[in-house]
Amino acid sequence: MDGSLPASALAGVGRAPFGVYVHVPFCATRCGYCDFNTYTAGELGTSASPQSWMEGLRAELALGARVTGGPAAGTVFVGGGTPSLLGADGLAEVLAAVRDTFGLAPGAEVSTESNPESTSPAFFDGILDAGYTRVSLGMQSAAAHVLRTLDRTHTPGRAVAAALEARAAGFAHVNLDLIYGTPGETDADLDASLAAVLEAGVDHVSAYALIVEDGTAMARKVRRGELPMPDDDVLASRYERLDAGLVAAGLDWYEVSNWSRPGAECRHNVGYWDGGDWWGAGPGAHSHVGGVRWWNVKHPARYAEVLARGESPAAARELLEPAEVHTERVMLTARLRSGLDPAELAPAELAVARERVADGLLVETAGRLVLTPRGRLLADAVVRDVLVAGD
Repeated sequence: MDGSLPASALAGVGRAPFGVYVHVPFCATRCGYCDFNTYTAGELGTSASPQSWMEGLRAELALGARVTGGPAAGTVFVGGGTPSLLGADGLAEVLAAVRDTFGLAPGAEVSTESNPESTSPAFFDGILDAGYTRVSLGMQSAAAHVLRTLDRTHTPGRAVAAALEARAAGFAHVNLDLIYGTPGETDADLDASLAAVLEAGVDHVSAYALIVEDGTAMARKVRRGELPMPDDDVLASRYERLDAGLVAAGLDWYEVSNWSRPGAECRHNVGYWDGGDWWGAGPGAHSHVGGVRWWNVKHPARYAEVLARGESPAAARELLEPAEVHTERVMLTARLRSGLDPAELAPAELAVARERVADGLLVETAGRLVLTPRGRLLADAVVRDVLVAGD
């Protein structure tokens, strides 16, 4: 498999926003709730290493630039896993590989995720010098007992300290991730987390309801009765509490699970939600270009081996049919503050959307259909109702 794409997919490259995602599959430990494609050193053994991964990554980025014609990346997002385990030099090497292949558009947004425990003032200085413009730190909670339930390794307070270090280094854009609804979390715990986020002075917050994914250590604990399942009513209450506190502090929602100060939205993620193109490089990474979607082999050893042979690491791909493109567009744009364009809805879908306006779940403003605060709590149901009407 050489990774080539049909002419129909390549015809529009460069018209839509184009991003590059890099997946770093390494973690120091595995969090109990995580089902991402990540591996600890013990799980990998000698089968793969950061060095073999980096060699594969360079080869895949070169392949991607050849296949697409090398559109300059308007955004780059290094995720994982724990990218900060690579250190500032390793992340600089990653960004250099993107520059050498796709190139960066003027004013490109370059983000990396980081675990607070594997960062330092010198780390932030190093990645800023390398060209990173945005840092996303996994905080999850300010409560020690909540972090223990999640199997997080950082100490309470370290995430805030890391955010302050990033800002002191000169990063204008710093995000903190929160998880709410962990078994044992109280309203007071959530309030403490919110206060800590505001103390850090970040310009972006992502907050996600805890989901117990099959196959995780947390799912096994729930099955054995050691932990209760998150309660939907509690999750809704926590979301409302977070939203009110963030809005009062000047961070407004722009996607159901994301809040920012004006101009601090994550442009890379907006590209996903708004139908952009991106090349996802790394084990298990997903890509989308011109209505073609594909995903890579998952294991780092297999990934490096395939690329060393000069082949594409793609495991499979699909050409999205118009109906699938429509479904995904409704699902994603409905979650954005910019909302749904009524002109993109079939008559039956629009009729149901207007019913949801009457129900108080959507509001029609500036010619768009936007979720209300209550509608955000029921976003999946709103989308399902609209799409079912069009079937």
